[in-house]
Amino acid sequence: MASGLQIPIFPLGTVLYPDGMLPLRIFEQRYLEMAKGCIRDNSVFGVCRIREGLEVGTPAVPYDTGCTARIAEWDMPHLGVFHLVVQGEAVFRIQEQWITKSGLIQAHVQLQPAQQPEALSAEFAALAELLGKIMAKLGASRFPRPARLDDAAWVAYRLAELLPLELDTKQRLLESRNPVEGLREVKAFLQARQGVL
Repeated sequence: MASGLQIPIFPLGTVLYPDGMLPLRIFEQRYLEMAKGCIRDNSVFGVCRIREGLEVGTPAVPYDTGCTARIAEWDMPHLGVFHLVVQGEAVFRIQEQWITKSGLIQAHVQLQPAQQPEALSAEFAALAELLGKIMAKLGASRFPRPARLDDAAWVAYRLAELLPLELDTKQRLLESRNPVEGLREVKAFLQARQGVL
């Protein structure tokens, strides 16, 4: 993908991370058309956490930093409803945005460089072990493959998706793109609230 991409934006009440798997149920016409176009062209759309507004109705105001999403699976159980599973790919920042007549947000975005794998330090070995146990319990199909339990960013993102962290914390982890900071946030959360580590 080249930088300076134009993509539709899907504002949601959640944060998507690179490689993350996100199930979506789509029924609004603007997003049905968006999904059809992405399936037809094998193109991406952007998932951004909502800063102001709601997921349905009047277009919400998204945060500037989001993650591109590619449709990995889709089904239309009945007319007017799409069930999708999307996978996060690249972090981006919105440079310019506008709303189309259909109410869909379009944006010019700047893609951020892909993160290079960073070895998981011994300090966070227990987090990788915990994630491995969760994956075994929930099933590997719920997670992106291949599993990279030795990669600091991969472990930080997967735990941030799974745990009930504050949305502000999840958004900050996406924006900072600092896996060690993410792992520290997750470790502190587990120690303070769960007594797990």
